[in-house]
Amino acid sequence: MRARAVFGMAVGVLGAAVAIGAQTPPPKQYVAQTPPRPSDDPRVGLKPGLQDAGVAAKNLELVAHMPKPDGFQDPTGGFNFMNSDVAFQGPHLFQGNFNGFNFYNVEDPRKPQLRVSMVCPGGQGDLSVYKNLLFMSVEETRGRVDCGSQGVQGISSTERFRGVRIFDITNIDKPKQIAAVQTCRGSHTHTLVVDPKDPNNIYIYGSGTGGVRQATELDSCVGDPKDPNTSLFSIDVIQVPLKAPETAKIVNRPRIFADSATGAPNGLWQGGAHGAETQTSFITNQCHDITTYPALGLAAGACSGNGILLDISDPVHPKRLDAVTDNAFAYWHSATFNNDGTKVLFSDEWGGGTSPFCRNTDPLTWGADAIFDIVDKKLVFGNYYKMPAPQTEFENCVAHNGSIVPVPGRDIMVQAWYQGGLSMFDFTDAKNPVEIAYFDRGPVYPDKLVIGGYWSTYYYNGYIYGSEIMRGLDIFALVASDQLSQNEIDAAALVKWGELNVQEQTPITWPASFVVAKAYVDQLVRSKAMATARADSLRAAMDRAEKSTGAARTSAVTELKTAATQLKTDAGKVTGRDAQRMKALADVITARSAQLK
Repeated sequence: MRARAVFGMAVGVLGAAVAIGAQTPPPKQYVAQTPPRPSDDPRVGLKPGLQDAGVAAKNLELVAHMPKPDGFQDPTGGFNFMNSDVAFQGPHLFQGNFNGFNFYNVEDPRKPQLRVSMVCPGGQGDLSVYKNLLFMSVEETRGRVDCGSQGVQGISSTERFRGVRIFDITNIDKPKQIAAVQTCRGSHTHTLVVDPKDPNNIYIYGSGTGGVRQATELDSCVGDPKDPNTSLFSIDVIQVPLKAPETAKIVNRPRIFADSATGAPNGLWQGGAHGAETQTSFITNQCHDITTYPALGLAAGACSGNGILLDISDPVHPKRLDAVTDNAFAYWHSATFNNDGTKVLFSDEWGGGTSPFCRNTDPLTWGADAIFDIVDKKLVFGNYYKMPAPQTEFENCVAHNGSIVPVPGRDIMVQAWYQGGLSMFDFTDAKNPVEIAYFDRGPVYPDKLVIGGYWSTYYYNGYIYGSEIMRGLDIFALVASDQLSQNEIDAAALVKWGELNVQEQTPITWPASFVVAKAYVDQLVRSKAMATARADSLRAAMDRAEKSTGAARTSAVTELKTAATQLKTDAGKVTGRDAQRMKALADVITARSAQLK
């Protein structure tokens, strides 16, 4: 799901990911191996329960839990009341739901407070926020233009709404719908694009996965896939004028799947299996989710049967740079860039999020992540990652939404796995992702499968927030370990977003702080690129420079300047990420030392 309209550990490279050119299918030698999962993992055998399930955690502390408010609960596990995606702005968390949305004040993440509940049915309910505007995806046929809960009788676009709602939240306690942009396939998800070259507008990439609406309901819609004007094989680009957001409209439906030679709109994966014992994947006539990185002019589309890389330097006219398919993927679901835009991680929503696909018998490469390096604007496969603990037949489990944890010098992801809980892992080396933290509960029920677990788990201003489909909202703090030091946790917490929509990534920068420098030192010691004695000497000099005054501070600063010069020299003697860390460490020490003069 980011949900529903589809069906539904670091391991060796079992399947090859190949670029789509002349539509050569992937190699057919793939064998769906099912290596056993660790039976002694604390996540195995947890007690079932809705609000009292057994819990297993590693390097995470659950600091707050908020049950669903009245009007948003359904113990049967139906779709109509599921929590969905979240967005953040200042002290507020905006949580979507198939029946509307809830706003929380998380100024003190350990004591969250419900602020606003608004019923507005229609699923998907995914939210994004920009200044005083809130955007909401709607795909189900029960959605009404007026947010009513009485449903729609007959076919009428004056009543029925499927598309992107726009709310004015200038008064956050009284959200007011000011626009409702109708689309031909609804909005399963949407993504903001804030064009650095266009201060007057923002753009929304709308991804619809539902059936095409009849022309009698919305006359711009064409369901025939062979018609050159078909509403399939495209996305919606919605322009939102900031001075008049109520006039928002679709300004383009780009053919980002087109055959580069013939221009045919259906130029990517045609659907079907990739060979013996491989996944059957969907035809690429839609994107499930698009993640944008406007500062780099890039976007990554998770689009049914393909993962695609886009040039969005002109956001109204995105252009495909590369496309890949993978014989282990059933449905390309979501994408996440690392901070410097040199990698992208795609997730596979095998089974549509509704099935128990983390059992001991399920392949570790199915329903997993595929990690790619971006080399010369091409996607180069590295490896897979899947939450490693075996789950039961009563727990829907597959890769879902996550975000970057802003630890300098590392690529770390925290990700939802539905009732597989959350898993946090390091993918700095695309070929060798490693789990470093997790949280999991037992099944919702002991004897039946309902749709539950985490829809999304996102890092925001020092904490991790989990949107739990049935149980509500969870908030976590990171706990130091040999895999993630307190300095690294504190350095990540120095990153403060005023606004965060995870599907629109922005560059993360860190202040000139000795905490950041110590995080780099910890990483260099962990990788054995720096001796412990040298690391201790650097840390001591940073402490003296920070805490002392007068001649003592001057002496410490001089020592650090000499160390920074040596680090730059030593960086030339190592390779890869350690060289980058040494250079970054030298730069931070130099900058902070200059501030202490």
